[in-house]
Amino acid sequence: MYIPAWPSLNPSYFLRPRETKPLPFPLNSSATTYFYVARNGIYHLFKRLQLGPNDAVLAPDYHHGNEIYAIRAAGAAVTYYPIKRDLTLDLDVVETLCRRRPRVLYVTHFIGWPQPMEEIQALCRRHDIMLIEDCALSLLSSYRGAPLGAFGDYSVFCLYKTLPLPNGGVLVRNTPTAPVHGDVKLTYANKLSVAARSLELMLQWIRIHYERCGRALFEIKRRAGRGLSAARIERAPVGNTGFDASAANVAMSAVSRRLLDRFDYDEIRRIRQRNFRFLHDALAGRAALLPIELTEDVCPLFFPLPVKDKAFAARALWQRGIDVVEFWNEGDPAARRDGSDAAFLRRHVLEIPIHQDVTLKHLHQVAELTMRLGLCR
Repeated sequence: MYIPAWPSLNPSYFLRPRETKPLPFPLNSSATTYFYVARNGIYHLFKRLQLGPNDAVLAPDYHHGNEIYAIRAAGAAVTYYPIKRDLTLDLDVVETLCRRRPRVLYVTHFIGWPQPMEEIQALCRRHDIMLIEDCALSLLSSYRGAPLGAFGDYSVFCLYKTLPLPNGGVLVRNTPTAPVHGDVKLTYANKLSVAARSLELMLQWIRIHYERCGRALFEIKRRAGRGLSAARIERAPVGNTGFDASAANVAMSAVSRRLLDRFDYDEIRRIRQRNFRFLHDALAGRAALLPIELTEDVCPLFFPLPVKDKAFAARALWQRGIDVVEFWNEGDPAARRDGSDAAFLRRHVLEIPIHQDVTLKHLHQVAELTMRLGLCR
C-alpha cells in the first residue's frame, strides 16, 4: 500500500478536455493574483497595507508558521488569540482583543471547517477592523451557502494542497475599496523546479497504482535530486517551512494554470467527504476523535487523528506506505502556551490523507493499522 500526503497527478489530465462546469471560487474571481505559494501573496498583501510595528494583526495561536513569518517580514506585528480543540476561534477572547483597535483580524479556516463568519463580520464592522481569511486548508468549502474566502476584505488560498498541482497560491480582493494588490511584478520559477515537482506528482500516481514500479522510479528521481543539490542547482520549493522575501515575487506556473480547468471539483469534494465519513465511522467508539462534525458545506483537507505519541505514530505509518503528516508541530515560539488547546493540537494531531486518490480499501487498512498498533489516544 502507498498513500501520498497530497493528491497525485494523473498524466492523463494534460490530455483531457476542459471541464464544462464553471470554476469554483476563487478561480472564478477576477480580483485575484496567482503566486507560486500562498505565503508570497500574504507577504505582498501586508506590504500593500503598509502596517507598522504598532498596527496589530490578530492571528490564531494555532498556525503553520509560514503565514506568520510572511506577515512579520512585511513589517506588521502579531497578537495571538486562542483556537479551541474543535478548531474554532474563541469569540469572547477575540471580541476583547478587538477593543484594543487592531488593524487586521486574520482568520484561519482549519482543514475545511468554517469559522462563524457572520459573527466575525459583525465584530469587524463594530470595531472597524479589516478581515482577512486564510483558506489555505479550505478550498471548496462554504459557509451558509457562500464559499469560504468570500467573507473577508481579502482571502488567500493554497491550491496544491487540495489539487494535484506542482504549485499555486491565490490572493483574492473582495472589497472594491480595499487597497489593490494586482500591480505586483511577478516572475516565473525556473522550468526545472516546475518539471521536477510535476514529475514527482506523476510518479506518486504511478506508485499508487503500481507500487513496486513506482517505488523504483521514485528512487531514481531521489538520486537525480541529490545530484542537482550537490551541483548547487536551485529549485523553488513548495510545502517547506519558512519564508524568503527574496523569492516572494514568483508567480504560479503555466503548468498549474493549464490544469485548473481539467478537474471535476464536485467529484473531488464528494470523494473527500466520503473518505472522511468512512474513517470517522470506522474509528468511532474505538479511538478519541476531535469534536468536529462533517457537514455538507465542508470539503475536508485531511482526517485529523489524535494520537498518543505523534512521532512514533508517524514513523509507524510511514513504514507501511502511508504518508501521514505531523500537523503543525511548531509554529511561532511567541504563540506557545503550555496547557492551551493549541498546544494539545500540536502535540497530538496527525494528518491522515483522505484526498481523491484514496480508496475505501486504503482507509479500511489505515483504520485497522491505527487500532492494531495502538496509535490512537
